[in-house]
Amino acid sequence: MDERLWILKRCPLFEALNAAQLGLLERRAKMRTFVKKNLVYLPSDSADGVFFLAEGRIQLSSYTAEGKQTVLGFIEPGEIFGELALIHFGVREEHAEAITKSLVIWIPASDMKSVMEQSAALAFGMTRLMGLRRQRIERRLKNLMFRSTRDRILHLLCELAEQYGRRDPAGVLIGIPLSHQDVANLIGSTRETVTTLLGEMQDEGLISVGRKRILVRNPQRLAKLAEAVGHACDPLPDAPIGNGRIPAPLPTS
Repeated sequence: MDERLWILKRCPLFEALNAAQLGLLERRAKMRTFVKKNLVYLPSDSADGVFFLAEGRIQLSSYTAEGKQTVLGFIEPGEIFGELALIHFGVREEHAEAITKSLVIWIPASDMKSVMEQSAALAFGMTRLMGLRRQRIERRLKNLMFRSTRDRILHLLCELAEQYGRRDPAGVLIGIPLSHQDVANLIGSTRETVTTLLGEMQDEGLISVGRKRILVRNPQRLAKLAEAVGHACDPLPDAPIGNGRIPAPLPTS
């Protein structure tokens, strides 16, 4: 079995596709490995396809004219990104950067749209995925405008626990590595402010912070604090459509 087809079949979004539909995507797909800090695409690049992450981690971000970075989100194995190419053929609007060595599959937007027209399940899954991502971006923008830095961190921790939370004997472990600078870039703050506030939350017994590791020690209290400032959350829901993980290692031959 072609490695690209093997990988695509592991994506929950493609589970409902038949052999012919998967075959079309596989024949047109291109696979590439990006080393750490390589750019997958830039804002000036043509938005002519979608990407599927097989291995690694991708960071989506934008920059101001002054060079200040805002992190829009992270892409984990099993997720699709660059999906706005399905609704307009223009240029990319953000940077996509590999923050670990990453294996990426590119699928032409025209072929993806053709298969979506044939599969209601795929069309619904992609629509829901785009809706969830837009909702998160809008929520983060509202937080930047109206919330204190502490409240923005509470919202972010809640959001990350929803997306990447893993059960742990001591609470809920956020399953992606995050430095203090990463958190600052996600909420539009400074590393120094984030370090101070995370330290205060640790002293309060709400979280435990290690090297690029955040453990929510009291998820119930986190949920209540986030709800009190306008964001209800459940730290341990089921993973949303499109966030499936590849359950087995890639074939070596």
